[in-house]
Amino acid sequence: MRIGIDVGGTFTDVVVEDEQGATLSLKIPTTPRYPERGVCEALRTVLPEDPKAVTWLGHATTIATNALLGQVGLELPRVALVTTHGFRDLIEIGRQNRSRVYDLFVERPRALVAREDRLTVRERIDEHGSVVEALDEASLQQAVETLRARSIGAVAVCFLHAYASDVHERRAAEAITRTMPGAFVARSSEIDPEYREYERFSTTVVSAALAPVVGAYVRSLDRDLRALKVGAPLLVMRSDGGMSEAGIAASRPASLIESGPASGVIAAAEIARRAGVAHALSFDMGGTTAKAGSVINGTPEIVTEYEAAGATHSGRAVKGSGYPVRCPFIDLSEVSAGGGTIAWLDEAGSLRVGPLSAGADPGPACYGRADRATVTDANVVLGRLNQTHLLGGTLPIEARRSRQAIAALAEPLSLTVEETAAGIIRIIDDQMAKALRIVTIERGLDPRTFTMIAFGGNGPLHGCALAGELGITRVLVPLRPGLLSAQGLLIAELSAVHAEPVLRSIGNAAHADLEATFERLEERGRRELLAQRAHESTLRFRRFYDARYPGQSFELQIEHDASLEAIGRRFHEAHRARYGYAAEEEDVELVNARSTVTASRERSCRPELFDGASRAQGELHSRDTRRVWIDGSYSETPLYAREELRAGWEATGPAIIEQYDCTTYIAPHWGACVLEDAILSLERL
Repeated sequence: MRIGIDVGGTFTDVVVEDEQGATLSLKIPTTPRYPERGVCEALRTVLPEDPKAVTWLGHATTIATNALLGQVGLELPRVALVTTHGFRDLIEIGRQNRSRVYDLFVERPRALVAREDRLTVRERIDEHGSVVEALDEASLQQAVETLRARSIGAVAVCFLHAYASDVHERRAAEAITRTMPGAFVARSSEIDPEYREYERFSTTVVSAALAPVVGAYVRSLDRDLRALKVGAPLLVMRSDGGMSEAGIAASRPASLIESGPASGVIAAAEIARRAGVAHALSFDMGGTTAKAGSVINGTPEIVTEYEAAGATHSGRAVKGSGYPVRCPFIDLSEVSAGGGTIAWLDEAGSLRVGPLSAGADPGPACYGRADRATVTDANVVLGRLNQTHLLGGTLPIEARRSRQAIAALAEPLSLTVEETAAGIIRIIDDQMAKALRIVTIERGLDPRTFTMIAFGGNGPLHGCALAGELGITRVLVPLRPGLLSAQGLLIAELSAVHAEPVLRSIGNAAHADLEATFERLEERGRRELLAQRAHESTLRFRRFYDARYPGQSFELQIEHDASLEAIGRRFHEAHRARYGYAAEEEDVELVNARSTVTASRERSCRPELFDGASRAQGELHSRDTRRVWIDGSYSETPLYAREELRAGWEATGPAIIEQYDCTTYIAPHWGACVLEDAILSLERL
């Protein structure tokens, strides 16, 4: 038996698959302050009589993100920084990035290490790895004694040019660990062995700050799993879509910041591969946020830097508003747009939607515990959502409360309740369309060549409108769209990513040296995965470079090729696609070599993403109709049950398809059909 558990902002999703391919699905409200309780509650519901039958337990968590955002109950520990003499203020000086360019009083994010806890040691290594000044043992011992006296819980050790040689960092870390065995020690040369001191220092400090919180969560969850007699190791989804055993993941907590959203993109990529879709747009709309990502030839687009706990504007990260973290992330654009996003009136009396969300508690007004209108309430008023219940009848819906909540907004606007609800939907759709443009148009990709894969509890409700906004003509809705992120945890693979600076131009690089660098990185990844019981026969290796033109301060990631000339051509093509031009007369600098190693454990059954719907042909009539507000008036719209649809079934919009975990709205001028693999395909007519 294989289990995937995804903790979202509103619901915790569980998917269980046995060796025959039978699947059990469950959605329960998330317990934000104690997410591990929700995980264990869900497990108790689905565990077999013999818990040892569980061979795979995948988990996606928001614990790292929530801790950085200051969630109550997840307070960060007191963190110290030990660094080279003269560089104690580097993490506060940072870069020139300003989150608000024209605001003279803009404030940078609060430093994670107080200035008095930034301790210095006399030492110096140059950019080539040569020792310029030997490590001063007296200053190191003084720093260690100061740390012990202050009861520091986590320490970041960040020395200048440690990416070139980590000899001083290792000696410092050993001294700290020997004196303070209970403290977590993060070395920059291990966490982020790349050049650019500020980003390396920031990544290491974030890891040190998160480690006690994430470690406590993982240990607590692991104890609960052992109490439940679950023998399978806990595997955690990383931000790049790879899985790691919980202990390894906890030692690199910065890699978990985007754990939750990543699993949905991994599942969308698998669907794209099996459906033969070269360009897929992953669109995941849940209860709190909406996320978008691009999948090219079955592989999600990856970036290597991210600002954790930073602000966003229309789905775009605001530079200078968060803490730079350098580790692989699936390239996602995220906006505060979910079913629980609250609609409100600003001081000018204009209708606004978001960014605040009602979350799981109290939730939308229709849940019966609140009176503020949300996107879900708008969909209830318009008739797109069931008027009495969701989640197969387990979640009662009070449509009257939705109307009352939106009526409170409609009256000052001099609009009807339906017009106001339609306005809420148009506003939220516009916000989400901006996020979709960021991962396509702003990346040099034409969205009209993409197929959208819509999922999450609310994605298929809004898929047609968003696709039409971007000129996309086809939308695929998975069999269980509201649970796809949890299903992604069943198909994700173990992976290890390691990088090393190269810092030389193609004209001055030797292919043999580059080959030796990759072999060294791949061996590290291989050992790491075999230690997690990966099967050696399933190991796969991919090689990448972070490359740029001379003088640029940013890089593009390109895949390795057999010849240096081909690597240069690949970079020119990538630069032209992203920025509209290529300086082919320029040499290309290779900044970092990056190795990704993936592997599988032995699996007892094929991941269930498509199977489950009957493949028998046959005509199906709607089981009922519902009044739905469409283009300014009500229309009797047919309703269908997803579990009753057969391969070959077709319909034209408007129509509504309901199922346990999601509702799909087929808009006018769209057609729908069920494919042989049980995927619902929506196409613009």
